[in-house]
Amino acid sequence: MAINTQVIADHNAPPISQILAKFISSHPSQGWDATVDHEAHRTFMNWLGCAVGAAHHESVLATLAAVKELESAPQASILGRAEKVDMASAALINGISSHTFDFDDTHLKTIIHPAGPVASAILALGEKIGSTGRELIDALVIGIDVSCRIGNAMYPNHYDRGWHITGSTGTVGAAAACSRLLKLSESQTLMALGIAASQPVGFREQFGTMTKPFHPGGAAKAGLTSALMAKHGFTSSVKALEAPRGMIQSISTKYDWSEITSELGERFEISFNTYKPFACGIVIHPSIDACVQLRNQGVTADNLERLELKAHSLVLELTGKKTPKDGLEGKFSVYHGCACGIVYGQATEDQYDDHIVQSPEMVALRAKVNATIDNSIDEASVDVTAYLKDGRQIHIFVEHAIGSLKNPMTDQNLNDKFSNLSIPIIGKSNTEALIAACWNLKNITNLNDLLSFSKPN
Repeated sequence: MAINTQVIADHNAPPISQILAKFISSHPSQGWDATVDHEAHRTFMNWLGCAVGAAHHESVLATLAAVKELESAPQASILGRAEKVDMASAALINGISSHTFDFDDTHLKTIIHPAGPVASAILALGEKIGSTGRELIDALVIGIDVSCRIGNAMYPNHYDRGWHITGSTGTVGAAAACSRLLKLSESQTLMALGIAASQPVGFREQFGTMTKPFHPGGAAKAGLTSALMAKHGFTSSVKALEAPRGMIQSISTKYDWSEITSELGERFEISFNTYKPFACGIVIHPSIDACVQLRNQGVTADNLERLELKAHSLVLELTGKKTPKDGLEGKFSVYHGCACGIVYGQATEDQYDDHIVQSPEMVALRAKVNATIDNSIDEASVDVTAYLKDGRQIHIFVEHAIGSLKNPMTDQNLNDKFSNLSIPIIGKSNTEALIAACWNLKNITNLNDLLSFSKPN
């Protein structure tokens, strides 16, 4: 017999689902300033480059093999590959590939990687239904706004409980974006959000495994499917997001409704998106930045006696793997990140190759790193001191790492990052054409003009 337990809940929440449905379905095209539109292009290009770069990764190969067993119809492209699959499977695979290298975007207030679920869903859908680039950009801005606003309402409690916030909010963001692209009515959009609200994806236990990038892929597929079901009359609760036993109150003890409704349609969360210069967990970036600076001041693996690192407790909670066994675990090791900064002066996907992570040089250098918790230091900062064998000490404090909102990657930095990821997969000429198409996305009338360059020569 079921036990009716009493839990603390807000029974007077505003009609969040209806408010968002109206915003999604009625906000005007390009209803924001040029800086928001430019950030949307930066977001899309960064996401696409990450997806192309991981096109040959074993996680993509495994997922593609599973999808082929379903004998799916060739409706949508897999970025960086020649194959086509059904649009839901394309959303899944491109979502996985875009997050496999942990090199994608980050909404720093919530640590959401917002493009993965949203862009993966709308590109697959847009290719199938013949959307324009302008329609894709509109859907991207709105979908990311929905997912990040829901994230703002729940963070940090939801994340602290163990949810991977990218997947849990991304399902709703993808549904919102696909509803927009499908031109669903307000009532249909309300149903799509409700269907998606029953499918939050992902737990932090999976960090360091192939299942972490499954989360944005699974969210993209779920959000796309939710919108398609709503289009054809499938129904849900009209309060699925905000009800006492709806999504938000069920998976978070914090639910600040004002974070969703405040300045809705005026302030856009994509404006606060950031892009990674290093292919690993975002909280490691200040430590890598510091160690690159130490390298530039002459610190090497040979002359270093030890490295003392002070960081916020979240850094060690998320990335405290001192002895990572492979590249995936290396992405969640602040110790390996420090070693990469000192030895290579960078931390691209190459530095997370299994052979690099397992090399005796890197194992020995990681052992020289001593990380301690200091919660007086912001989670986006780090304090590092190198003690050298000759007795010298070199101190570095990084307040805002490269790639942060205060120290952002430039458009040219993004072009270079894209090229490094893409050229080994699709070649130089296709990469250059694809970069140009991404920057011109708002003017593209046929998405095939972009997708044709996303495949190998």
